[in-house]
Amino acid sequence: MWRERQRLRPPPPLLVAAAALVVVSALASAPEAALQVGFYHETCPIAEDVVLAEMRLILMEDATVAPALLRMHYHDCFVQGCDGSIMLRSRKKGNKTERDALPNRSMRGYDAIERIKARLEAVCPLTVSCADIIAMAARDAVYLSHGPWYDVETGRRDGNLTVAEYVENDLPPPDSNIVDVKTFFSVKSLNSKDIAVLFGCHSIGTSHCGPIQKRLYNFTGSMDQDPSLNPDYAAELKKLCPPPRPGVDDDGGEGKTKVPLDPGSNYTFDLSYYRHVLATGGLFQSDGSLLHDPVTRGYVEKVAKAKSPDEYYADFAAAMVKMGRTDVLVGDLGEIRPTCGIFVD
Repeated sequence: MWRERQRLRPPPPLLVAAAALVVVSALASAPEAALQVGFYHETCPIAEDVVLAEMRLILMEDATVAPALLRMHYHDCFVQGCDGSIMLRSRKKGNKTERDALPNRSMRGYDAIERIKARLEAVCPLTVSCADIIAMAARDAVYLSHGPWYDVETGRRDGNLTVAEYVENDLPPPDSNIVDVKTFFSVKSLNSKDIAVLFGCHSIGTSHCGPIQKRLYNFTGSMDQDPSLNPDYAAELKKLCPPPRPGVDDDGGEGKTKVPLDPGSNYTFDLSYYRHVLATGGLFQSDGSLLHDPVTRGYVEKVAKAKSPDEYYADFAAAMVKMGRTDVLVGDLGEIRPTCGIFVD
């Protein structure tokens, strides 16, 4: 399978043009000292080639890193902006960073970002930020999972403020309803369509049982099941995820069992996630919440019935570019770290 992926080339010109048009239109209204496509053209012209080449090798070794890096970009951007602060390790005992927060406890991909960073440091020292590497790696993870190629704006600098408590405050939990989801996303200037589009990231990847146990066994506190969850799908999930045992399964839901976000297609970026949500209510309560709002439900229905992925791919490119601008550090702000996980003294 990965030999076939190694032969992938940039997508058809029509799709590239559509994604590029989105980016160019957005840049037309961008302020000075903002992100831009090709930011490293002069200072490190091979930067994106290095990232893509290393990503090919990383995913050949472990395809499960693709959804992990997509998730990392989302978690980085939603907590203090897309500044690479999610990578920083604590330098003092008891001083917890974003990496230590409960929602990031199962985060993977840190080693992959450091590996890419080391390659770039060898050819362009102190030039490419960790924040930009995360954004480019997320794009390449989608592309190498048979999703769309899109232009990534670069020019972010790295932030060095990282607080574990901010993570739980800024990230919508998996059991969020649509009102909560819209609130979390609106703070980041993302609208209802952006929500529906970005939830398509769940086309690839898996979850532990912890985030869905409440939905299966204690939805309202009365030992009940979420009534919006398809009964047949719920029965399948219960086979994988038995009820939690007090005092035994108190690990934050980080057990060994993996549940696919998009059954049957969990490592191929495609439209089947939307068909899955429409048919079953999705894995997380937040997935199912897309059906409880007229805008998000309308989008789910449209994509689920689409015969071609082109329109969704263009929407996805636009939404990822938009999310990637969240509270970025540019110009003289922030720093460029030689190692992403280590503070610069």
